[in-house]
Amino acid sequence: MCIKQLAVFMENREGRLDNVIKTLHENQVDIISFSLADTTEYGMLRMVVSDPEKARLVLKENGFSSMLTDVLAVKMSDYFRDLNKLLEAVSGAGLNIEYMYVLSTVKGGSAIITKFSDAQKALQILDSNNITVYTFEEIMNLGK
Repeated sequence: MCIKQLAVFMENREGRLDNVIKTLHENQVDIISFSLADTTEYGMLRMVVSDPEKARLVLKENGFSSMLTDVLAVKMSDYFRDLNKLLEAVSGAGLNIEYMYVLSTVKGGSAIITKFSDAQKALQILDSNNITVYTFEEIMNLGK
């Protein structure tokens, strides 16, 4: 139930983000959710996209360094309650949450994209606590 996240490393230069987005658009890769973080020297664009392998390939062909990582899309209906339940489930389980960002749709479907230190262990813990983790197909249909 892991989904592939595309992480793109970008120099902190004017126009780099625009170039990434245009490259994906020109190659019919849709961005489902994203997070952008930066330091003084580089930026990190993390995205859930419609075709992660294709996205990585076309970005590489256009000079961008990227990689695919496993993340979980944890269902969120009531953010406070569901986030609290998620944090309680993993607290003390030897798991580290490396980062999170929101995926939400106009029609109300939402999830928290979460990178755990051990995705397989996280899946087991979330399952045993009745916490829903979306598949890639479910994420692609959330807003439909």
